[in-house]
This record gives sequence, structure tokens and C-alpha cells, in this order.
Amino acid sequence: MKTRSLALFALAVGLLMVSAPIFAHHGASAYDSKKLTTLKGTVTDYLFMNPHTELVFEVKDASGKVEKWTAEAASLVTMSRFGWTKNMFKPGDQITVSGNCAKNGSYTMRLSKVVLPNGKEFIVQRGEDYADQ
Repeated sequence: MKTRSLALFALAVGLLMVSAPIFAHHGASAYDSKKLTTLKGTVTDYLFMNPHTELVFEVKDASGKVEKWTAEAASLVTMSRFGWTKNMFKPGDQITVSGNCAKNGSYTMRLSKVVLPNGKEFIVQRGEDYADQ
């Protein structure tokens, strides 16, 4: 009886440890929500996928050094509802991206908006962005 209880407890603890990163993943606390950053760059990859759509682009800093950025957006289904498609960005496209940068200093941001050279804008609005309004 003790062995079975111990085994069940160990299983529960193991499942909790494995699932903790999943729960942590769905918050926006990793991003600086108080500051919106805008960058101009060149698309290198566009991943229209679950769990998050990602726009990968390169930006040249003031010294000319290339930084590889990733802008994370919502899921494929949510982005589809916003009118986004799998073919809307191609490597070489020039874009201006706005979003909230990661607090850890990595070249990662939570995507808010993409603007093409012709001025066309693609906005990402999430319900949790307006929870306090």
C-alpha cells in the first residue's frame, strides 16, 4: 500500500514538473510590455505554425553588425482570423516590425505590428493585451 501511494505521488510530482514549462509558456511576462520597440529589417523566414507563428528577420545595428531577430505572434488559427496567410512574407522582404522585446536581452519580441514598404500594416491584437482597459 505504501509503495503504491509513493508511486502515485512520484508520478504526480513528475507530471507537475513536466507540465510547469507549458503553463509558464502562455504568459507574456517574458516580454517588456511597457515598451514598444520598432525595427526595420529583412525577412529570413516566416513560420506560419502552431503553437506560435514566428517571423524571423535580420536587422543591422548602428555598427553594421547583423542581428537575427524572432518576432513571436499568436497561433496559426488566430493569425488566420486576423487575415494572415502562410505566403504573406518571403525571405528578402523588407519590413518594419513593432513589438515588446524579451526582458532577458535576447533578440526576441512579442509581435504587435508589421508594416510593409508600401505602408500596408498587419496588426496582431490579443485579448490579454486589453485585459486592464
